[in-house]
Amino acid sequence: MSDALRLLILSRNPLIAIETTDEERASQRVREVALRLHLPVYDWSMTGGLRKYDTTREGVLGPILVSPGPPNAAVEHILHFPEKAVYLFRDLGPHCRDANLHRTIRDFMNDQGNSGSTMIMVDALPLPDEIRRFTIRFDLDWPSEEELVEIVRNTFRRIKSENMRDVTSDITRSEMNHLVQCLRGLTTREVESVIASAIYDDYSLTGADLPRVVEAKRTLLGSTGCLENISADFDADDIGGLDALKVWLRKRRKGFTPEAVEYGLESPRGVLMLGVAGCGKSLCAKVVAADWHMPLLRLDPGMLFQKFIGESESQLRRALAQAEAMAPAILWIDEIEKAFASAASSSADGGLSKRMFGTLLSWMQDHRHPIFIIATANDISALPPELMRKGRFDEVFFVDLPKEAARKQIFEIHLRRRKQNPADFDLDELARAADGFGGSEIEQAVLSAMFSGFSAGEKLTTRHLLDEIKQTRPLSVLQREQITELREWARNRCVPAD
Repeated sequence: MSDALRLLILSRNPLIAIETTDEERASQRVREVALRLHLPVYDWSMTGGLRKYDTTREGVLGPILVSPGPPNAAVEHILHFPEKAVYLFRDLGPHCRDANLHRTIRDFMNDQGNSGSTMIMVDALPLPDEIRRFTIRFDLDWPSEEELVEIVRNTFRRIKSENMRDVTSDITRSEMNHLVQCLRGLTTREVESVIASAIYDDYSLTGADLPRVVEAKRTLLGSTGCLENISADFDADDIGGLDALKVWLRKRRKGFTPEAVEYGLESPRGVLMLGVAGCGKSLCAKVVAADWHMPLLRLDPGMLFQKFIGESESQLRRALAQAEAMAPAILWIDEIEKAFASAASSSADGGLSKRMFGTLLSWMQDHRHPIFIIATANDISALPPELMRKGRFDEVFFVDLPKEAARKQIFEIHLRRRKQNPADFDLDELARAADGFGGSEIEQAVLSAMFSGFSAGEKLTTRHLLDEIKQTRPLSVLQREQITELREWARNRCVPAD
């Protein structure tokens, strides 16, 4: 990636844009490239003014050349400054709506042929249209494994030197490798924060801190974007039925290993699961992640759509880039039809859904990262047909209401999970009585029956469960017409999951 930035500067591109929240890492990358090109680097921010980096001391800024404040004076200064240099401007984008500043930047671009200087804008938010069209975009990659190891070590050394207490570490090489895998997809600052939190908990860094790191990362991803790291503490025995889907997934369990590549196989791309709501589609994603020992990343389509023009597409690209950085991983897109259904027809969003959908499809087709996509949908007929073309997904499965044998399994799973002995219940009778129930409805029947027995001070029995089943109107009754239509649509288009 440094070579790409070096070529952009050598090609005399006057205005380069780096959109990232990892400002310090972007600044370091610019300084490294400028040093290789033997070019001086100047740094501007609204609070720090314009200053030149000291070439003799890494990351140290010299005296203020232009006072802090709006960027107009700083851009005027470099416009009339003859030295060929790289100018790093932090958060310049919001100021570019000012007509005077915009004109001054255009003058700098027109004059760049004389000076050969380059202005690099580092912004956390999307650039306004006034300046975006004049910039060359450079995408900053996520920290590599080698960089992550160095960040962990530097953070440990810093904390050790700053504290009077003894700070220890006995983390093994394999535990360090696992730790680095857990940290992939985070910025430099986020990695430092997560590691510092783990160390300060007991003033040590050991393999026992891995769960804490995973939980901290899950919290960070959940609060900073539309990609959420989901806990996957399930196994295949937690799903009743879906035998055909389980066999299909089992065959591809080792598809991401070096042995598979040597055999001549490409990594499996993913599955699209259509089915009746509450029948285990979402649970399948968690089971696959747990069974394959891969992180589960949930893409929340609702978080993609932002109010500013261009920000929605940027959110999606950022989420996909983060998933690539964390590969190998499972990318779970839940209820995909709610986000992209309007891409199949005319909509009132100005074509945003179609642009977003096109971005996703292009990425699904072209990416070569070990990412397995699991997309779930309750109404696939609302989606554009391009999504179901071979190459996007390896297979499209239909998850129907569980059959009697599967319902018996589901009752057994939920009873055992709630400290009940399944042998104490007539599972065959319960399975017959729950005809037309989905997995989530069976779970709720068990839960409601337990509350009934608990409130009456009685031990849970088959009678309590049958009473709750009789009082429940399942989705297959409430939405009979829609489910019948869904089954007809999927009959010759999808592979049965069970």
